Amino acid sequence: MTVASGTLEAAADDEPNRLKRFFKILGPGLITGASDDDPSGIGTYAVAGASLGYAILWSALVTLPLMAAVQFICAKIGMVTGRGLAGVLRHHYPRPLLYGAVLGLLIANTINAGADIGAIAAGVNVLVPIPIVWMIVPVTVSILVLQIVCTYRLIASIFKWLTLSLFAYIGAALLARPDPLAVLQSTLIPTISFDQTFLSTLVAILGTTISPYLFFWQSTTEVEEEVHMGRVRLWQRQGATDTELKYAALDVNTGMSLSNVVMYFIILGTAATLHVHGQTNISSAADAAEALRPLAGDLAGALLALGLIGAGFLAVPILTSSAAYALSESFGWRYGLDANPGRAKQFYGVIVGATVVGMLINFIGINPIDALFWTAVINGFVAPPLLVLIMLVSNNRSIMRARTNGRGLNVLGWLATALMSLAAVALVLTTWWPS
Repeated sequence: MTVASGTLEAAADDEPNRLKRFFKILGPGLITGASDDDPSGIGTYAVAGASLGYAILWSALVTLPLMAAVQFICAKIGMVTGRGLAGVLRHHYPRPLLYGAVLGLLIANTINAGADIGAIAAGVNVLVPIPIVWMIVPVTVSILVLQIVCTYRLIASIFKWLTLSLFAYIGAALLARPDPLAVLQSTLIPTISFDQTFLSTLVAILGTTISPYLFFWQSTTEVEEEVHMGRVRLWQRQGATDTELKYAALDVNTGMSLSNVVMYFIILGTAATLHVHGQTNISSAADAAEALRPLAGDLAGALLALGLIGAGFLAVPILTSSAAYALSESFGWRYGLDANPGRAKQFYGVIVGATVVGMLINFIGINPIDALFWTAVINGFVAPPLLVLIMLVSNNRSIMRARTNGRGLNVLGWLATALMSLAAVALVLTTWWPS
């Protein structure tokens, strides 16, 4: 496959400055990694730090290679086949299995988007005393305008800048003044406990870091990138050079590393403040931001709230768009954030419908924590079969040709599949047989 002018590979190779070349390479992988730290994920990590202290810090080191492997495999599927994950499954595997997974994805993403819209409003409320309910509709409208009016390139650029908001969590954790020796010990020496709180928290972390919507988003945005480069026909997108795959791996690894660094520091910051002072009963990231103020200072609380707002504005469009991508490819609809809304009505209809339904969740009295719990349950059961299919696709020579997985990717990919399957079983056991 030759390198066409105007491609990412050509643009990066023409840049003599290494730092500028690195930032040119960053794209779908960076955005995917940042979106993994959505408000519900931030809440999960904050609750983990508050309830378990430093004991769960080691999980960031364990989940990083698994996340990176799964997301790179999804990126490679999109780059090599020229289709998103749903499109590949539609052409090569039983449709009922695909439709079931996509329906679960739509329901989970809609609930998650609704909870994240509420979290953005709560983050604003931490900074400015505006009632949360007053912010729900303006937040929803601004997110929909971004997705419907802006071009894919502008949306991608905005998403890349929004990733900077996640560094607020690192600042908040450093202001908490954690105990260096305890942090180092808990990071490098895993602590395992079989009580319900520890197991359920570990399951929640796994379900938050390896989420089905990321699989679809990663593969389809790789396709969107190529379409934006001018590869509008399927045959133009099929195949990937060694350099393109190397750049994709760098992009994905950077995004997943950012995601896990943020996860690590959220746990660290809440462990050093809330857990140490006995405030273990929090239920959301907004609760954590409020609780941090008297313990680590107003600046730490404000940083956590700012990160929550930025993460929400990044995550909600990705949640609804990934559902729209998956449904569109499953049913053969026209799709794309660069597509004219009049010519991609179903695609944009899913985005608008999921966002509006998510918004309404905040007005009908559904407890957001309960909503996120059921999101985790749905994702927990959707992820394992999807991961099995992803591993089968990525090792199928008739689909991937010479770009099937190597031994290292297969070990990490199947290990992630096994752990997510065990997590689903553990979720059932800890929920229905808690004692």
